[in-house]
Amino acid sequence: MKDAFGTPQSLLILGGTSDIALATARRLIARRTRTVWLAGRPSQDLENAAGHLRGLGAETHTISFDALDPESHEAILGKVFAEGDIDMVLLAFGVLGDQANDERDPVAAARVAQTNYTGAVSSALVCGRALQAQGHGSLVVLSSVAAERARRSNFIYGSSKAGLDTFTQGLGDALHGTGAHVMLVRPGFVRTSMTAGLPESPLATTPEAVAAAIELGLRRRSETVWVPGALRLVMAALRHVPRAVFRRLPL
Repeated sequence: MKDAFGTPQSLLILGGTSDIALATARRLIARRTRTVWLAGRPSQDLENAAGHLRGLGAETHTISFDALDPESHEAILGKVFAEGDIDMVLLAFGVLGDQANDERDPVAAARVAQTNYTGAVSSALVCGRALQAQGHGSLVVLSSVAAERARRSNFIYGSSKAGLDTFTQGLGDALHGTGAHVMLVRPGFVRTSMTAGLPESPLATTPEAVAAAIELGLRRRSETVWVPGALRLVMAALRHVPRAVFRRLPL
């Protein structure tokens, strides 16, 4: 169960090598999180991440998880919940893709959508049902500001996040009143290994800043968190820009 300050005692991360997820885990371990499950494709990076968290004092386990294999999600994630209650699930996996290449390769584009949306739908439903059965716990889903409006430069990625964003809002409504809490996180450009080498967008942020916003959102039981917060106002304006003007913006 969460402590008096809302810190989860147990944490399941889907996407166990995510820079944002690991920054969140470090922050929560410093606040008394004691058990962490890292779910991801088996790799040395996953094992290194687990070793790092163990060094911080958390009992850390790894479990093989593939977003592109939804048929396995119920069995794999069910094993984690069978070990004991999970106070927080952080859905942090996703791929950025290569817009120029993916426009020429529909199979590659579909893989982006399957990872970011289909895999997330399947795993989130499994976790949401488990949290509901427990009667407590939070499901935190990393979306993106890219979900707010399609941009020429990344509309394949953005459309997959838009689907995830809408799904998460609906799941939150479906679980409202059950004891399970769903929180949607919409970061802007985050300086991570996934975005290394890309030109930074205005209001760029860091994994640590996103982690801090997640922790604050958990304490407040927020439903939607923007990182940085100023993006809420920016996107409120951009949503109403006429399409003919929007397509000419350098976005």
